[in-house]
Amino acid sequence: MPAICHGQPLASEGGSEAAPAVPAGPGPQSWDSVFRLAARLRRLGAEGLDPASYSIPPDAMGSTDPAAFHAGVYHAANAALGDLVLGRLRQAPGRGDILRDPVAADFARWQAELVGAPEPARLIDRAANLPEDAAALRAELARASSQAAAGWATIPAGAAMLEPGTVDPLRIPALRARLRAEDPVLAATRGGDGATFDASLEAAVRRWQAANGLEVDGKVGPITQGLLNRPASARAAQIRAALDMRRNAVRPGDERRIEVNIPDYLLTVQEGERVLLRMGVIVGKPARATPTMRARLTTIQFNPSWGVPERNAREDLLPRFRRDPAGMAAKGFRLYSVVGGERVEVSPTAVDWSSVSADRFPYLIRQDAGDGNALGRIKFIMPNSDDIYLHDTPDRSLFSRPDRAFSSGCIRLSQPNELLTVALDGLGWDAARIQRAYEGKQTVTIALRRSLPVRLHYTTVTVEGSRVRVRPDIYGLDAAYAREMERGPRIASAGGVVR
Repeated sequence: MPAICHGQPLASEGGSEAAPAVPAGPGPQSWDSVFRLAARLRRLGAEGLDPASYSIPPDAMGSTDPAAFHAGVYHAANAALGDLVLGRLRQAPGRGDILRDPVAADFARWQAELVGAPEPARLIDRAANLPEDAAALRAELARASSQAAAGWATIPAGAAMLEPGTVDPLRIPALRARLRAEDPVLAATRGGDGATFDASLEAAVRRWQAANGLEVDGKVGPITQGLLNRPASARAAQIRAALDMRRNAVRPGDERRIEVNIPDYLLTVQEGERVLLRMGVIVGKPARATPTMRARLTTIQFNPSWGVPERNAREDLLPRFRRDPAGMAAKGFRLYSVVGGERVEVSPTAVDWSSVSADRFPYLIRQDAGDGNALGRIKFIMPNSDDIYLHDTPDRSLFSRPDRAFSSGCIRLSQPNELLTVALDGLGWDAARIQRAYEGKQTVTIALRRSLPVRLHYTTVTVEGSRVRVRPDIYGLDAAYAREMERGPRIASAGGVVR
């Protein structure tokens, strides 16, 4: 993942985060309030920040000059306030879903208030409550941090799947202990400490699988066991990253928009807070991750052809052409070579495929429109540099899977017709006209009079009512963000903040 920038003002901020002049003494703040501020900084771990980054510098702590101590506390508080208001990581290159709004945050106002507040610790409290869902995430962070400190049981490796009825004197007690660390229902269940996979344990496995976006079958195979054995510290780091991502985040407006949460495999259409449509989607596999971005849906195509990207052609389709070139032609795949700047079609059966390799692949591939086309019957185009789009698919079987990272990067839709209805709203396309476009078999392109904003975001931690739901970090983006947050610490000094 590209580097993430620490504590550096965005170019659009038009100002500096450097602390304004510090009064020689507490001013309107009593010395007791200054001490309470220093104590509040030591509790910033509850906000997902490292208190060591805001410690009072030794020269100020050891000084006999009260003004020096006050200045040290103030500059540490200024650094903490900046991270609470603006986010510990000000910029996240490569994360098109994370946008900060420093102008709206008006950090200079917060700084001025810090200087003049009679009780500055309360200002820190207010800043800590700015992120959406702050209270629920703090509570979950406290729980995750406690679990990380205590650790939890690791389930020993084994060749056999653990399922109802399994008897294993090593792995079953470890599984039960691991789930009890997170599941209050199982923790409150009496008995069940033996070596048998009983009904209470199956129910706990099902609850855990549902909460973590896995196939809910009540069995512990390699995927479920791998996630159960993930360190408790990794979950705490995921919550800390989620809190920071929400700080000073740009809030969506009331305009109708399309949101795709990549690790949740979910597309929604929303107006303000109202959800108009929800559907499952398939996203890119980790080796071909769907990028985060903001774009606008401008065009819809019925019966699209598929211009196969070079990587797909070399890695996915070349082995299939080698096995059955005639079958590939029957599925609408066409080969083209470029001769004198012109495309010339080549019959797949006329190619000596034994001489063609992924390193020497001289052909362009296009698949004709039709029922078997990889894009299905409809394509939603949102111009972007990664050539990512939303589309139908002829293979519906994968939508029944809870983990759906199978594509080459584009978004496959479980309900393309429902999204089509939303996108064409007000353009005079009734059901009969849509059906005629499908049946015509020709590619039909529609430019929308009013484009729709689209955001592909990567949000693994969501709050649903009072419940915090944590999805697997399928691309490792949360782990990378958390590592950048922990880099440092930054050291406050009486002359400013060293970042």
